[in-house]
Amino acid sequence: MMNKYDQLWKHIAKENKQTLVLSFDEIKAINGIAIDHSFLNYKKELINYGFSVEQISIKNKTVEFHKVINLV
Repeated sequence: MMNKYDQLWKHIAKENKQTLVLSFDEIKAINGIAIDHSFLNYKKELINYGFSVEQISIKNKTVEFHKVINLV
């Protein structure tokens, strides 16, 4: 079953970068919906794609993602 952030997780996994910073607007464009408070719960699923949410900046309106494992 897909959740509301699956498209974003797949996009991040395809980037193949060690660190990726996306603005809230970029996330909305990629995912089709803006991030909201539920993002804090859903972000745990990103580990299944080999990444983690490293930092959420409300001031800069960005989210920083880090690669944590190489998936084969």
